[in-house]
Amino acid sequence: MQKSRVLIVDDEADIRELLSLTLQRMGLDTDCAANEFEATQLMQKRSYDLCLTDMRLPDGDGLKLLEHVSKNHAATPVAVITAHGSAENAVAALKAGAFDYLPKPVSLSQLRALVRSALKLPRPNQPKKGAERDGAGLPVLLGDSALMRQTRQMIDKLARSQAPIHISGESGCGKELAARLMHLKGPRREAPFVPVNCGAIPESLMESEFFGYKKGAFTGAEQDKEGFFQAANGGTLFLDEVADLPIQMQVKLLRAIQEKKVRKVGSTGEENVDVRIISATHRHLGDAVKDGKFRQDLYYRLNVIELRMPSLREMREDIPVLAREILRRSAAEDGAGGVPALSAEALVALQDYPFPGNVRELENILERALALCAGDQIEKHDLQLTPPAASAAEVAPGDFSMLPLQEHLDRVEKEAILQALEKTRYNRTAAAKLLGITFRALRYRMERLGINQ
Repeated sequence: MQKSRVLIVDDEADIRELLSLTLQRMGLDTDCAANEFEATQLMQKRSYDLCLTDMRLPDGDGLKLLEHVSKNHAATPVAVITAHGSAENAVAALKAGAFDYLPKPVSLSQLRALVRSALKLPRPNQPKKGAERDGAGLPVLLGDSALMRQTRQMIDKLARSQAPIHISGESGCGKELAARLMHLKGPRREAPFVPVNCGAIPESLMESEFFGYKKGAFTGAEQDKEGFFQAANGGTLFLDEVADLPIQMQVKLLRAIQEKKVRKVGSTGEENVDVRIISATHRHLGDAVKDGKFRQDLYYRLNVIELRMPSLREMREDIPVLAREILRRSAAEDGAGGVPALSAEALVALQDYPFPGNVRELENILERALALCAGDQIEKHDLQLTPPAASAAEVAPGDFSMLPLQEHLDRVEKEAILQALEKTRYNRTAAAKLLGITFRALRYRMERLGINQ
């Protein structure tokens, strides 16, 4: 079997030698170049499985070489070595399409992890392994609209990078599914994908949940415990509703991302972690930065590349195919023999509905309709669609006399939730406790009622 080959580009001979020896001990072949010109000459003669380049070169810089490789050798991933503490350079490299970056002084353990990850990227004409061979077992983002095709193409592109990705979009539009696809289509697919709901963790437990703790670190710590970072080591950590993180935790998260190290609560030493970060929120992080609720430096670290998930309202032409798949899946889970079809009137009603809860709301509506329908066809009345919120908004606050019963109940519930959120300064865990319901129940009701707080 032919060895993988890595091109090392650095103007310092001792750095080239150190990197070359380390990679050769991993069983790899290496070539070295002292500048951009030598690197481009070598790449004309042979192909490489990875290019590892310093950011500063005598006749240019790493970004210029990255641009050349992307244009002329697109299958070769490029990792950039940046000066210590130069976050701007690292972010610039990732935005320009670098696979990943290494800060100086180079940690050999981080170097090995990066190289192993890069070499797992699928190569042109290389058969894919396992479930990816024919797509079986992979989750799917359905839809034939131009917007959904663009979204799938972007996900495929981002899967080849290790850059932090921030996924924006309304509740229920598939942000976690997009993150999972980026993980499963990338080089970390065989390692863990760890989703974390940042809004569901009490502030007092955040540090120990994220970084773990040592036995005896606090009352009740009867044994060592791994945190989310350790659980996701080698894989992907998905931070959902990242805007809900308190400022103090944002500081610690920023350091973990920059240094690629974490310290367990109660520990005196740090441990290396190799984790790709994907974050998401239905709120606008830029606005949270302006309001002083989210650190700007962490924002730039997380939002290196943004993936916007479209709302269902923007791709109404995909509703028929989505509805058919949801009904097929629901019928299979219920053990039903056949799959009811949507009547023409029901399908028109779905395509006219605004879907404030997006695909998640479509799933709820169809699961309910499946239970209510008689026979093998779902009619419009089985959907029990409530009128758009705009019609209710025309009613004066507190005046429910002219509303249908369901709208009346929804309006009362929405006002109660908003009041609880205001009293608790939009701490959803505290608001749920005030309302006497679970956090999960509160989140479901907020999604159903279109409360985006």
